[in-house]
Amino acid sequence: MSVVEESVEVEVPVTTAYNQWTQFEEFPNFMDGVERIEQRSPTLTHWVTKVGGTTREFDAEVTEQIPDERVAWTTVAGEARQAGVVTFHRLDDSRTKIMLQLDHDPQGIADTVGDKLGFVRHQAKGDLKRFKSFIESRGAESGAWRGQV
Repeated sequence: MSVVEESVEVEVPVTTAYNQWTQFEEFPNFMDGVERIEQRSPTLTHWVTKVGGTTREFDAEVTEQIPDERVAWTTVAGEARQAGVVTFHRLDDSRTKIMLQLDHDPQGIADTVGDKLGFVRHQAKGDLKRFKSFIESRGAESGAWRGQV
């Protein structure tokens, strides 16, 4: 199991950053390699990714969700094995620090080599930077799910 930890500061209030993060079907707008996400229930999503020419599908379940604080998940079926948590930290009224921790279990030789070369860390860092651009350019969230899990 490989652990990735990255963070980014965004120029939006914590509620705006959190609300946008709960809009899983919007992730392809800022996550490289994510082709599609289907929200199947309040806690279950189906992902289709394409990285390095390889398409993978998997289901992920939200295991903990506390509005304006954290979203945690784990894969429950499919071709990827990972778990993670994103936490949201209010810096002031208009700035938020987002911290990602991802536990990733590389599958096969290509994944293992990519992991050793830091591909997952690089991708996570890029995804957070693209989220920053996405939410700051919008200035407001595209929706929200404020339920607690």
